[in-house]
Amino acid sequence: MLSCVVFDIDDTLYLESDYVRSGFRAAGMRVVELLEKDGFAAEAWSLFLAGGREKIFDGALRRLGIAPEAGLVADLVSTYRSHRPDIRLLPDAEACLASLAGRAHLAVVSDGPLESQTAKARALRLDRWISTFVYTAALGDGFGKPHPRAFEIVEFDAACPGPECSYVADNPSKDFAGPGKRGWTTVRVRRPGGLHWGVASGRDVGKELADLSGLVAALGLEPGDGLASPGGRPG
Repeated sequence: MLSCVVFDIDDTLYLESDYVRSGFRAAGMRVVELLEKDGFAAEAWSLFLAGGREKIFDGALRRLGIAPEAGLVADLVSTYRSHRPDIRLLPDAEACLASLAGRAHLAVVSDGPLESQTAKARALRLDRWISTFVYTAALGDGFGKPHPRAFEIVEFDAACPGPECSYVADNPSKDFAGPGKRGWTTVRVRRPGGLHWGVASGRDVGKELADLSGLVAALGLEPGDGLASPGGRPG
């Protein structure tokens, strides 16, 4: 009997590239405010699309003829992480959450800077469905995925043993080893356009989906059947 379904956020419930674009816009407005120079967001987005994942802010500033001084870059990074993101749940994700709500304990386990991840959850209005939020950044150094600590917290909060839990996420390099070792069902969402779409699934991925429209079936359930009630107790 499945009692708890746990979701990652980035590229599972929405496209992370939408957050990146939103953050670049916020940082770009900060550059205009500080230096009266436009074009930062476009340059940063161009570097991102070209495969850049590190030193994007430095590169975008250089393209504008601005020296990437440490204090300026730190200011822009802070703006990026603290901005109010312009992101939306993907339609399949919203439908899936709505379908599962009230039929299982729903939770989130997410890596990333705490300020950014909590802002994403607010923007997506996840509290409409999610009962438990575990942000690994709040647990201290060394407790990010694949460390099992976040999944232990969910089991305790939901009063569910591992075999009654399922983790739904996107990154095969870190998302599934921790819950898999605790007997959780693991489901990878391999979205076209996701940042890890091109990475093959490993042996700790139980099932793979292109989106969340097939999650209920992938968990071996029919709509309205087969889930324990919230809190990990059979309904």
